[in-house]
Amino acid sequence: MTSSVVRLGLLGCGNVGSSLAQMIASNGDAIAERAGVRLEITQIAVRDVAKDRGLPANSASITDDPSSVVAASDVDLVVEVMGGIEPARTLILAALAAGKPVVTANKALLAAAGAELFAAAEAGGVDLLFEASVCGGIPLMRPLRESLAGDRILRVTGIVNGTTNYILTRMTEAGQSFADALAEAQALGFAEADPTADVEAHDAAAKAAIIASIAFGAEVTDSDVYREGITSITAGDIEAARELGYVVKLLAVAEERDGKVGARVHPAMVPVQHPLASVREAFNAVFIEGEATGEVMLYGRGAGGFPTASAVLGDVIDAAKNLASGGRGATIGKLVRREMLPMEGVVSQYYLEVEAADRPGVLAVVADVFGRHEVSIESMQQRGIGEDARLIFVTHSARESDLRSTVEELRETDAVHRVGSVLRVLGSGE
Repeated sequence: MTSSVVRLGLLGCGNVGSSLAQMIASNGDAIAERAGVRLEITQIAVRDVAKDRGLPANSASITDDPSSVVAASDVDLVVEVMGGIEPARTLILAALAAGKPVVTANKALLAAAGAELFAAAEAGGVDLLFEASVCGGIPLMRPLRESLAGDRILRVTGIVNGTTNYILTRMTEAGQSFADALAEAQALGFAEADPTADVEAHDAAAKAAIIASIAFGAEVTDSDVYREGITSITAGDIEAARELGYVVKLLAVAEERDGKVGARVHPAMVPVQHPLASVREAFNAVFIEGEATGEVMLYGRGAGGFPTASAVLGDVIDAAKNLASGGRGATIGKLVRREMLPMEGVVSQYYLEVEAADRPGVLAVVADVFGRHEVSIESMQQRGIGEDARLIFVTHSARESDLRSTVEELRETDAVHRVGSVLRVLGSGE
């Protein structure tokens, strides 16, 4: 079988880029046999040309000038795995304007400027593929763009950050504190020295923006995403969740309701019988609800050099096949700026922890506050803690705005000494 040769320019050669180069070197013959294209890396742009990256021996030219890689005559397809907003944005736009397909794993860039990049790809008549930008090795973008394109997606709920899922798993299964679980995740390489992007949910918010954009054809940026991290989750929350039949997970939610698009990331109580509850440690999963399809869940490793490189390579093969045949794959089309669903309009069940004076009549006072704001209580548990009582409430489905009003009044109630954690519950209304 004769294979067309497609020459690749690689922007960035860190963990993902070097893993990609190794996979192409190891699997090149099999790829050529199955796909009918032979991939050849001809140009690589890196920050430090002297650094040894353990790359397979080949004739690729290594430079610290990424713009020269984009412009090179021996580059047919550009692969961007350098990360960050700039110069990645400028380089990708230049490649698309030159008629060169681009494959990227850059979630931060797509969450900030996806609409601009997709429009540039459309104008250039070339592919812009980005499977690895969300959940690494889990195939998610292609199902949303192609397999489920004929269905109306109602909601996508996912565990999209492996670091936070590892931390919450260790807090749940080993009884660790947040600080100890984070330290363990850092020691194992799951968390960065500065874990802010993960534990404050910036990483998950970028992924939620991309998911919402593709699922609903909407222009959604990371600044549109409501965001809460996991730093306030306590051992008490974990234990209460267990006793109530839940586990705590950091969820990314994208949904369409009343013609509006919503995107949010926050910790939530997940019922133990829900498929997402069984996702442990650094694994990711995405639960898709479609009008016709029903429920679909995708599961796997969401990060790491080889899982992410595998997703990048799948896109490279698709783009290379399209390039060799003179065509292109499924397009995103124009993303439309839609009205965003305000967080105040979200409907969910809620978990609340309240510390109040342990004396007769206090529970009635607290319950009356819920009632005044039309928040119905589904269950309540009481535990003594010295002179106070720790009250654990789970509400029926309520509007976020009503729940916030309830919390505000509780904090101003004399008998209430503290309102602790407030978590949404995945379930009815969520």
